[in-house]
Amino acid sequence: MVGVGAGLANGGKIPFVCAAASFLTGRALEQIKADVAYSDTNVKLVGISSGMAYGELGPTHHLTEDFAWIRAIPNVAVVAPCDNVETAAAVAFAASFDGPIFLRLSRVGVPQLLPDGHRFDLGKADTLRNGSDVTLIANGVLTHRAMQAAEHLAAAGIEARVLNMASVRPIDEQAIIRAAEETGAILTCEEHTIFGGLGSAVAEIVVETHPVPMKRLGVPGIFPSTGSADFLLDTFGMSPDGIAAAAAALIDRKK
Repeated sequence: MVGVGAGLANGGKIPFVCAAASFLTGRALEQIKADVAYSDTNVKLVGISSGMAYGELGPTHHLTEDFAWIRAIPNVAVVAPCDNVETAAAVAFAASFDGPIFLRLSRVGVPQLLPDGHRFDLGKADTLRNGSDVTLIANGVLTHRAMQAAEHLAAAGIEARVLNMASVRPIDEQAIIRAAEETGAILTCEEHTIFGGLGSAVAEIVVETHPVPMKRLGVPGIFPSTGSADFLLDTFGMSPDGIAAAAAALIDRKK
């Protein structure tokens, strides 16, 4: 399917290659690398039911490695929208974008965070909440949980900045540097292994520019078990309370 998409792109079409994310990025990784990325063809890869959205179908259907796989390949933009509005905006952007792009979509319903008419800007983060004590950086289905965590922190007198980092590659380096300089601590949250994903991408910027206390919340290098997506996220410390507790612990490290 990916190879057919590359052929259609070479014929002047704008193909959207859609499949379950676990199989699209796993089984077709060689074709993504050679037919799409290396050839720089105008293919739009759409991974649906990403992360742990398949829940009860278990480890064979969970996908917690795709950020790492795809962002390591040259030429491919990697995007994980946070809600329905950003998903629509990202799809429209992908159609107009000249080059390969991977859209990581979930099937888990989340609250709308962005206003109607939001325009997606590749490589730019959205500041959903301002704060000076710590920065929470998330994308996909974790963004609304980060916002809930910020509300819990505010009730305890802690002001958390929340960045929606939908664009994993390219990533908004300046937003990350500002967060490090202005808040002094960064917590990343992702429905992905902590190795090679959003947290790693942010850490690469932080360690090279402005090192501060930082923690990556995600799947800790194991195969997630069987269970609902919400249950699994909570299990790995990514409930709103869990995110808030991790952020508060980071602030203690600043002292």
